[in-house]
Amino acid sequence: MSRNGSGNAWKHRNDLRRWNFPRKMKPRQYLGTPQFTVDDLYTPPFTKRREYNPDGTGSYKPIETERRTTGVTVMDEYVRYLLTGHSSISDFAAKYGLRPDDIDSMVFILTGMRGVDFRMALQIRLADDLLRYTDMELGEVARRSGFGSANNLYLTYKREFGVAPGKRRAAIRKRLDLHRFKL
Repeated sequence: MSRNGSGNAWKHRNDLRRWNFPRKMKPRQYLGTPQFTVDDLYTPPFTKRREYNPDGTGSYKPIETERRTTGVTVMDEYVRYLLTGHSSISDFAAKYGLRPDDIDSMVFILTGMRGVDFRMALQIRLADDLLRYTDMELGEVARRSGFGSANNLYLTYKREFGVAPGKRRAAIRKRLDLHRFKL
């Protein structure tokens, strides 16, 4: 058998190359109705809200946030983990003796979204709130929302919205939004 393509070994090797490399798989499709959406599970990071007194002065009052629970302790902990700026599924899964695929499957069953899409949606929602209501630097917004660095935040926003985070901040911020809430 030669390596010049005239023998069966070479032909068989080419077949193996073609079939053993990762194939494009069809995305999973959720056939049921998801129990939860990102909006259902998202809780803003703010603890105080600015309110105006009758005399026109403003003060901050505590916000009572009501978290909607899924009834699945691991999922509720996972959402809290993501909303506190963490993004490593491996680290979270290890705390419970699970594999990252187990977390992704749980997210898929409860939300109908792939795990990576759910995580990204929560992080973007958190980053949007921080951009809109605070004057934090982009690096701090990236760290608190789980993107890690300003570069990661920039790349994500360019991919998702087609604009840089600073321009997104200007687009979503409305009059009197700055400092409406405190962390």
